[in-house]
Amino acid sequence: MSGPTPNAVARSQKIRIVIADDHPIVRDGLRKLLSLEHDFEIVGEAVNGQQAIDIVHRLLPDILLLDIRMPELDGMAALQALQADPSRTKVIILTASEERTDFVQAMRLGSRGILLKQTSPELIIKSIRKVHAGEIWMDTNTTSAVIESFANGAAAAPASASVLPKPAVKSAGVRDRTPLSARELEIVQYVAQGYKNKEMAEKMFISEQTVKNHLHNIFDKLGVSDRLELALFAIHNNLHVGASE
Repeated sequence: MSGPTPNAVARSQKIRIVIADDHPIVRDGLRKLLSLEHDFEIVGEAVNGQQAIDIVHRLLPDILLLDIRMPELDGMAALQALQADPSRTKVIILTASEERTDFVQAMRLGSRGILLKQTSPELIIKSIRKVHAGEIWMDTNTTSAVIESFANGAAAAPASASVLPKPAVKSAGVRDRTPLSARELEIVQYVAQGYKNKEMAEKMFISEQTVKNHLHNIFDKLGVSDRLELALFAIHNNLHVGASE
């Protein structure tokens, strides 16, 4: 019995992408940009949120680039609908808005990345590969805005969207079950409140290098890969309050 053809294997290794945006010029530009990448395949396009949901259900793409502002059903409503779906599709919000409340709500609803429409082509391409690999993508300013808004309790999620995305848990071993020390828990609380390493070191009367060492151990124990995932994990598990002022 013959195996799959080389072309079939190559296709199976591509990142399958759906673009959802109500502006033809945006869809056309993204299609042309992404089609130049050997490992990308544009498998569908949508002009509103309902079309995006239907296409995701039908095609099961790897990545959905989803605009927030669309007719009939907007991107947030589509994202909320997809949150309850067992689809493996990862959603990257594509927006011209710089409202941090939009960023926070999108992360609460399960988005794995946020891209501003003015983002450079190189970073758009990079973000898709990163999210496909299981990471969360935001630029520095967006990350700071999200963590700060979470820490301040801004943009409360609707009742039907109260569950935050959890970071991937390591499949090997049981490190994710290892309890945090009191010092590590304190650092988690400070990270979720938006403090930088230097600020934490000053508050805790320890060196900045010691903070970095603790963070390394925390990442390892919880199976998170960066500060954003740690902050989201902390907020999801109600670990973000309690650090002394």
